[in-house]
Amino acid sequence: MEDETFTDINGKAISLDCQSHSSLCREFTVSVPKVSIGKVLVFTCSVWLLAYAVFFFTENTAVLSSAIFVTLVGMMLYIHFVKVDHESLIVIHSLGIQLSSSFASGRETTSFIEMSKIKDIVINEAIYMHQIIYYLCVLLKDPSEPDAVSSVVPLFQSSKPRLNCLVKVYKSCQEILSKC
Repeated sequence: MEDETFTDINGKAISLDCQSHSSLCREFTVSVPKVSIGKVLVFTCSVWLLAYAVFFFTENTAVLSSAIFVTLVGMMLYIHFVKVDHESLIVIHSLGIQLSSSFASGRETTSFIEMSKIKDIVINEAIYMHQIIYYLCVLLKDPSEPDAVSSVVPLFQSSKPRLNCLVKVYKSCQEILSKC
């Protein structure tokens, strides 16, 4: 097991954990930092101070109640649907690829792509804001045309690792896929 520190496209630290379960099975896990309590406190205090200022001028207590409700519901929705703690990719020779995302609330999503549907794994580039970024993706075969690509499945969408991390995962994946 090796554990290194990399950065995402925004320069924030992420880590890549590579585990080789056998010569034909590897797992890659990209982890991002946990939710910062400082950021939560700043956001909460800002919303509540703004609500108190509005309350001070309007003397309407519904403003304070609404601010508390909106803040709590907003944080719960963010933690359950947006904030990903880690994403993992398991590549199994001649079987397929499993993609998993674990959210801060404990919710997990998992999908599986059969090896017979995979054309290749590539590092692709895209324009993001004002820069060119690279991302790892799986190219799926078109059932009607074997040489064509039917769709592209991006990997590590939430953690958005930089190229040095992607190259490491890509080389390991190619090593396993070349044995097929």
